[in-house]
Amino acid sequence: MITLIRNLAITIVVAASGSLCAADETTPTSKPVQLFVTVEENVKLEVVDWGGSGRPLVLLAGLGNDIHIFDKFAPKLTPRYHVYGITRRGFGASSAPESGYSSERLGEDVIAVLNELKIERPVLVGHSIAGSELSYIGTVYPNRASALIYIEAAYGYAFYDESTGDRMNLLVDSVELQKKLEQMPAAFALNSKQITQDILASVQQLERCLRDQQEYLKEVPENPKSFIEKSKEFDPTLALRILGGLRKYKDIRVPILALHAFPHSAKEVSRFSKATVEWTAAREAAQAAAIEKGLPSAHVVRIAQASHFMFMSNEADILREMEQFIGKLPPQADQPPRR
Repeated sequence: MITLIRNLAITIVVAASGSLCAADETTPTSKPVQLFVTVEENVKLEVVDWGGSGRPLVLLAGLGNDIHIFDKFAPKLTPRYHVYGITRRGFGASSAPESGYSSERLGEDVIAVLNELKIERPVLVGHSIAGSELSYIGTVYPNRASALIYIEAAYGYAFYDESTGDRMNLLVDSVELQKKLEQMPAAFALNSKQITQDILASVQQLERCLRDQQEYLKEVPENPKSFIEKSKEFDPTLALRILGGLRKYKDIRVPILALHAFPHSAKEVSRFSKATVEWTAAREAAQAAAIEKGLPSAHVVRIAQASHFMFMSNEADILREMEQFIGKLPPQADQPPRR
């Protein structure tokens, strides 16, 4: 099953239409203060503090990037918020241990940074795969964040609904089945009907996902692995560890802003066939609708012709939506209401 997850992870290197690889380097407009926070024995994470005043806001980068992907975007937020950013383990200047890449552990890393720096109930903002860390915190520690903002990050690894056909469901279902198969000896020895039924249900769901994936792969290039292999920004084994550590999240009890690029920019999807673009768009639409239906606290915004890195391609739109959303949150205890 581990081999299966690795093979699946290689084929799913594009979340919807967005590349897993890092975006072009940015030129910082201001130099942030760099800190290092120990989150586990021999594991230190790079934390940047762009300064500012007001409600704390913490940025989390997507897979393949360190926090400096936000060096141009973050200073635009400092007039209203105190802005921090965290580089997850394995990337940039943070430690790169052999283990600890599940969404639970990565989420705990964020909590450890908040504890160490005494950041109280920040707005957590995550891009792409960081949606899994946001959802972990929103599920396990709902009182530690005042809100969650998903920037092209609310795919199946952040909110799971088996009916959507979201491509990331395949990875989530694969991981869940692997865990359940570890119970097979007990099911066999104890003649457990319940464990057997649970495993069978997971197998059937994974089969549906695999058949959907098979349809998708009819239209994509033969060597999607090259998206990872061509990246010089990170060790591809880290991507596999993170993708192999995803979980299902369905009950997120924190106010949510989910920003979707829908439809994706023509330039971004130009390498795909029309059939693939339409196939993907249908599932993206279903995922966004499922979030609206399944999470009453969620406000979903679709921004047309944006890229996966929408905080770059549509900076003004993202800043506007974030400001409107955060402005409606209850003020924190130590903050006066905004005029």
